[in-house]
Amino acid sequence: MGIHSNSIFLILSTALFFLLSTSTALDTISANQTLKDGNTIVSNGGMFELGFFSLRNPKNRYLGIWYKKISVFTVVWVANRETPITDTSGGFKVGANGNLMVLSGGNTIIWSSNSTVSDWNLNPVAQLLETGNLVVWDTSGTKRNLLWQSFDYFGDTLLPGMKLGKDLETGREWYAISWKSPDDPSPGRYLVWVDTNGYPQIKRSEGRVLQSRLGPWNGLEFSGLPIEVPNPIYSSYFVVNEKEIYYKYELLSSVVQRIHLTSDGKTLQMHWIERTQEWVVYADVDADSCGRYAICGPYGSCNINKRPPCSCMKGFEPRIPEEWKASDWSSGCQRKIPLNCESGDGFRRIPGVKLPDTQRSWYNLSMTIGECEMACRENCNCTAYANLDIRNGGSGCLLWFHELKDIREYDAGQDLYIRIAASELAKAYKGNGVLTIALLTSSAVLLLFAVAYACRKKKKRLRRKEKGSWYDLDKENTRMQMEALDELPFFSLREVAKATDNFNINNKIGEGGFGPVYKGVLDDGRDVAVKRLSETSQQGLDEFKNEVVCIAKLQHRNLVKLLGYCTHGNELILIYEYMANKSLDSFLFDETKCLVLDWPQRFHIIHGMARGILYLHQDSLLQIIHRDLKAANILLDADMNPKISDFGLARNFIGFDNAAKTKKVVGTYGYISPEYAVHGRFSTKSDVFSFGVLVLEIVSGMKNREFSHEDHRDNLLGHAWRLYKEDRSIELMSSSLRNSCIESEVVRAIHVGLLCVQHHTEDRPTMLSVVLMLVSEGVLPQPRQPAFFTGDRESNRKVEVDASVDECTITQVYGR
Repeated sequence: MGIHSNSIFLILSTALFFLLSTSTALDTISANQTLKDGNTIVSNGGMFELGFFSLRNPKNRYLGIWYKKISVFTVVWVANRETPITDTSGGFKVGANGNLMVLSGGNTIIWSSNSTVSDWNLNPVAQLLETGNLVVWDTSGTKRNLLWQSFDYFGDTLLPGMKLGKDLETGREWYAISWKSPDDPSPGRYLVWVDTNGYPQIKRSEGRVLQSRLGPWNGLEFSGLPIEVPNPIYSSYFVVNEKEIYYKYELLSSVVQRIHLTSDGKTLQMHWIERTQEWVVYADVDADSCGRYAICGPYGSCNINKRPPCSCMKGFEPRIPEEWKASDWSSGCQRKIPLNCESGDGFRRIPGVKLPDTQRSWYNLSMTIGECEMACRENCNCTAYANLDIRNGGSGCLLWFHELKDIREYDAGQDLYIRIAASELAKAYKGNGVLTIALLTSSAVLLLFAVAYACRKKKKRLRRKEKGSWYDLDKENTRMQMEALDELPFFSLREVAKATDNFNINNKIGEGGFGPVYKGVLDDGRDVAVKRLSETSQQGLDEFKNEVVCIAKLQHRNLVKLLGYCTHGNELILIYEYMANKSLDSFLFDETKCLVLDWPQRFHIIHGMARGILYLHQDSLLQIIHRDLKAANILLDADMNPKISDFGLARNFIGFDNAAKTKKVVGTYGYISPEYAVHGRFSTKSDVFSFGVLVLEIVSGMKNREFSHEDHRDNLLGHAWRLYKEDRSIELMSSSLRNSCIESEVVRAIHVGLLCVQHHTEDRPTMLSVVLMLVSEGVLPQPRQPAFFTGDRESNRKVEVDASVDECTITQVYGR
């Protein structure tokens, strides 16, 4: 009886296995299984199918995902879009390390997801979800871990649940790129992405030419794409935070919908109509001529219901009247009366418009419209302001600092307040008694608001028992505290002294240009680093203020975190998270400790620094130039993750106004760019230069400033340049890295470093380009001669330097 039962069980098991292995309803592929051309997998609910397909040319086979429930064959994702298989020998496989592969002829890899993981104890499974997302799970543990997903690498189709935007921590961008033609899925000319410069917005371009953009998100919709709100079909989200910026929509009903970027550049919102068995266009983003980017030029406004559609806003006139008469409006408009900030300017409300291009803007999510006006009024470069969020009466502040472009009039839209000369406003109101009364009334209201605002600020200061202004001392305990930093904890001198055992010399862990740094332990058990201003330091209150204001508003995994501050009489103290491994220079330039830094660790540090600087330059709200990037200011946590520190010399900018000139050159010799050292000009490219020096120091293990060579008098940059020209770059690498290095990565890092230290600022890449070059394998541009390269002679120009006491910071004027 037992033998008979076992036989029946074996037969049933075999039959069940056969049914499962041949069924097309399966939605998964396990490790080392191969899906051959002709077979498919289908999502659990039957909405999507994955397999090989052809378009007009039957010989070209692609692996992709399409709608299974729809009669019209509609592809939503293609893997090998650039390299089709020319026969039916293709296969789709999941590697043991989680890597997806499209194979031709059984063995030749023509496409790969490049999603390999260092952990080989994986049990990867690829699954096609009902959303159309192809995901790879690691099922080796009790909980499934996501290893890869097709939603991160979409083509010309945006499905519900996809993110269009940018991951600020990893630098990954989610964007749509059109097909070359309806029958050729290879990348085409059109791109839709989220521009994160200024206040984020969605843009569409053809190659490098900007074609159109949606106005900024106003809390309910894009100001350049009015739709029914609330929408019964789908809900939209636009998320802006320190970790990511993205647009996403989710369906609210059973309708089938997609957003399609066509091969001819149209962005169409498509609905499937079951009754007629066809796709219909629900919305066309660029349905009329006013959808073209900046068709009316600066300060011009487009109205599709007018002929001609372009006109100058009130208070402006055509810049080149002859061109406007010929229906060429691209030159835009200019003010009839120039602004005069000293004598006072006013603001004119422009109701119901698509807000101007926000690429060169600044924003604050919490300010009121009154505070927004005052912020714009106090900055002579501010050209306009508006609310960010129109819900609940309006909130948030958006400021513009350049010409206003791409404005469109709508019946429903946001209000824009444009800066106008006071005399222009007076001229508009002259002779109109009603308007004059209105002007006087509004002025009185503004005055009352200003008084109320001042009272509010005063009460706010009084409520902060211990929080006065920067320069006001609390007479009871002589403590000085800062305004507008409620989120940053204040520590009393007693608390700091207790944490550091009264600044015991045994707790001292380092010293910099600001002063000594002590290790401390707070009452809650947290380890902290306490930086105390030294009496002999050339830095002081300004640097202290600068560091607190800058770093308190920054949050990034590669920036050191400021936990609080303390001021007491002349004492200026900063409290940071404790970095167990101190600074990079303590490892990099130590003969013994440098052995701890193998090549993977050094490359990890280089990449982390690059992401941190990119955040400062482009993705943070303040747009910061550090101005003192050096090995001593790169701290290492317990896991050797790099964190940028010391923002005492940093400068923050609004929008794209990220370049300046100074008579007081600050920074550290060996890391300062030539235009800054000689002429006092600094910009984001100054930080790029310093980063390049750091990269070469990390690869070589040698200091740029102290480098010497028996054959020439060049510094480290010049030596690296000589080796590069002779195709011997690998010789720059520290000998301690021979057993751990990946030679191609080392050479690539040196190449990127040389690109960063080029003499002219325009030759140096941006930090976004640097991050992409480090993680990609594409061809790099050829670097030009680095700064401070002497050639066969001594430097043509000698810069005299009067360094500070500890030789950490330069504070004297260069090249007088």
